[in-house]
Amino acid sequence: MKLETSQTYKNLAKAFAAECMARTRYEFVEYGFRYNGYAAIADIIDKIAYQEFNHARMLYTKLQEAGSKEITNIEICGGFPFKEKWDMETNLKLVAEDEADEADAYTKFIDTALSEGFDDIAELFKQIKTVELRHKEVFMELYKQFKSGKLYKKSSKTIWYCPSCGYVGEGKEAWDKCPLCEAEQGVCNVVFPEGYII
Repeated sequence: MKLETSQTYKNLAKAFAAECMARTRYEFVEYGFRYNGYAAIADIIDKIAYQEFNHARMLYTKLQEAGSKEITNIEICGGFPFKEKWDMETNLKLVAEDEADEADAYTKFIDTALSEGFDDIAELFKQIKTVELRHKEVFMELYKQFKSGKLYKKSSKTIWYCPSCGYVGEGKEAWDKCPLCEAEQGVCNVVFPEGYII
């Protein structure tokens, strides 16, 4: 089977479109946090948005490798979420849901690619799915900490770091303003449970 005539080809195009849209939605969410003084959360979301860009780049590359002729158009039909609002807390929950939905879509794409004999594309889908599930965990952890007011309050001593000036402090709670450069608390590092990779 030629890739250009397969469902996997269309799934590559759907995945590319979804990753591009996810990146843009996450940039909206990132903007909201940065605008409201939460630079540390905004930086985490920005990293995830950049990872979505690279997912799209790899999917686009697979599409371009499909044949020697120029791709003028790929007809696809798909639904894409428009759930995010201008509310920071809610958006963290919604982007976590988006990541879970993307992982579900990749599960179907993997099965189709394997059944059509495109093992390399199935592997790409599988790798992206793994990252999307990790993104979901990060967004859910941010949501829980933000909602509970525990973003900068912990039950045990924690290392707090100011990326603006390099100051490091220790305590159960982050400072309101950095003792060295007076940066607002929102620039202070976000502490994740052990095992989280961002």
